Amino acid sequence: MPRPMPRLFVIRHGETEWSLNGSTGRTDIPLTARGEQQVKEKAPIFVGEGRPIDPKNLCTVFVSPRQRAHKTFHLLFGHVETPNHILTEEAREWDYGEYEGLLSSEIKEKRPNWNIWLDGCPGGESVEQMENRVDRIIDSVRKYHREYHEEGLNTRDVVIVAHGHLSRVLISRWIQFPLKLGTHFNVEPGGVAVLSYNHNTLAEPALNALNLYADLR
Repeated sequence: MPRPMPRLFVIRHGETEWSLNGSTGRTDIPLTARGEQQVKEKAPIFVGEGRPIDPKNLCTVFVSPRQRAHKTFHLLFGHVETPNHILTEEAREWDYGEYEGLLSSEIKEKRPNWNIWLDGCPGGESVEQMENRVDRIIDSVRKYHREYHEEGLNTRDVVIVAHGHLSRVLISRWIQFPLKLGTHFNVEPGGVAVLSYNHNTLAEPALNALNLYADLR
């Protein structure tokens, strides 16, 4: 009987003031009190023995160093032994450069036809830079997955705890589409996406689930 296919769980940090008002960027803002409570309440539902994220199946966790993501990670795994994890700038949010902290409506007052998915951010990351960064994360994940699936090493699952735009880009690139497909995915605060493969082959990456456990609005 073949081993179960490896999976990648992509978790957006919990609620922040910016996730409420629509701002985005690299600024290191905290979770709201409500955001912390939401993550705490959901953690035992999907992290633990026999749960979707079972520590015995968990190979490693990539975590954005921004406090909203780092705090989310520790709240999620606070009731189990802390798993092996890597703080990495590769998992940070899209660098908005000159548009840091602005709403899309405010940006469009300056540049009416601006679209981050096509134009990137002046003084921050271009579309190509963002796509390349996310592809590097995917390469790291797939190295673990290949070792598990083809060589019998490691365990089944990898987790990424990161940000909204990063998650949307990652989903697009995982299923082998251009970054701009991300505009069609909503990734809610605290939501979990599950990425894996079809037909028992690593050659067919797939999206299995989106916004699990999120408070959908």
